[in-house]
Amino acid sequence: MKKLADIGLIGLAVMGENLVLNMESKGFTVAVFNRTVSRVDQFMAGRGAGKKFIGARSIEELCASLERPRKVMMLVKAGQPVDDFIEKLIPHLEPGDIIIDGGNSHFPDTIRRTKYVESKGLLYIGTGVSGGEEGALHGPSLMPGGSPKAWPAVKEIFQAVSAKVEDGTPCCDWVGEGGAGHFVKMVHNGIEYGDMQIICEAYQVLKDLLGLSADEMHEVFKEWNKGDLDSYLIEITRDILAYKDEKKEPLVEKILDCAGQKGTGKWTGVAALDLGIPLTLIGESVFARCLSAQKDLRVEASKILGGPTTKFTGDKAQMISDLKDALFAAKIISYAQGYNLMMEAAKEYGWNLNYGGIALMWRGGCIIRSVFLADIKKAFDKNPDLKNLLLDPYFKNKVESAQAGWRRVCAAALTYGIPVPALTTALCYFDGVRSERLPANLLQAQRDYFGAHTYERVDKPRGEFFHTNWTGKGGDTASTTYIV
Repeated sequence: MKKLADIGLIGLAVMGENLVLNMESKGFTVAVFNRTVSRVDQFMAGRGAGKKFIGARSIEELCASLERPRKVMMLVKAGQPVDDFIEKLIPHLEPGDIIIDGGNSHFPDTIRRTKYVESKGLLYIGTGVSGGEEGALHGPSLMPGGSPKAWPAVKEIFQAVSAKVEDGTPCCDWVGEGGAGHFVKMVHNGIEYGDMQIICEAYQVLKDLLGLSADEMHEVFKEWNKGDLDSYLIEITRDILAYKDEKKEPLVEKILDCAGQKGTGKWTGVAALDLGIPLTLIGESVFARCLSAQKDLRVEASKILGGPTTKFTGDKAQMISDLKDALFAAKIISYAQGYNLMMEAAKEYGWNLNYGGIALMWRGGCIIRSVFLADIKKAFDKNPDLKNLLLDPYFKNKVESAQAGWRRVCAAALTYGIPVPALTTALCYFDGVRSERLPANLLQAQRDYFGAHTYERVDKPRGEFFHTNWTGKGGDTASTTYIV
């Protein structure tokens, strides 16, 4: 075994342990450290026994065991623990050494940390890691950003351990400076929220509107996974619906309907609000989880508030086909909105994002991996300046051909009282974005009436603002103007 390790890792929880096993299996020697040092001993005597690992019992020992430039990756809880380890690492590193944060850090923290670490003469990488524990072991999607000079030193390791698409291309490439890597991972997680929510809404329509059993729904998702919807999340939904508990009954129906979340969906929504991007589907997906958590309120309300009592009497086979179209169309909307958010962030933070490359990074290893992502890459390869996925001919045709079924699903769900917030908000976005004229003219009149906020006119050049004394009692003085 080499005397010095190729890379070091702090944090031997499930993700960290699996990732270092992945690295070692690709021929790299890895030094490992954990804040609870006994965990290092357990790993070295267990899954790491007889392999190319160097167990370190202190930060100093970890840094001393690394080849230069030293590369130290942290897989620790986001927030203060990352800052704490950075402070512990700096005294033991030299100019040009690299600190890597592989946790789910918020991108503004990564922007701040990159500047701080670079001020100490070191280099910093904040990388998104997606794929869960299985991905970490067999090949995750990696989204690195931070100090550009650090990328050549870690590229071989990162691309070796990442997932690969059919032609062997790694699902990992340099994203951009500062917090770009963690921003792209945040958007990935937001899209993940959206994908999961629209699948759950489809499940509820199948179950509560059409009355399908878990086994029947398993067959529906099994069929869906063969076409446009072929994806990891459809695949695992298929398997979950078939899983039986100790009583040979569907386990999914015995799981409490209170969704958890770690905050990355909320971060995506807040970033969209900050940048003025209509990220409606992901926003509704976050709020749907919040509503699910209000279980006691919902139980009480279910005994007080009434709704439709009629049962569905239409064509079930047609509704299942329509639901497939609705799912696919809403999925396109979710990605269109997510990509719009990345485009606006690139302008705001000066990042040069490769949108087709990002689709490729998500094509394998990560939770949102799907066949569909290859079409997004093609769209941006064909037109790198594409303003919205809906304007690409392939996605335009797909959404237009799906919209009739999509509308029937939303109409039926609303008619029969089945909540489908993500499917309906996606449809409203589609109708809004294709509308040359929206009712914001009335809104601007209202704002000018009560606050003298001014407005533009359709019969005057853009950038020329007007104020009207609507009541004859107000003055001619205007307030501040919001420039769109």
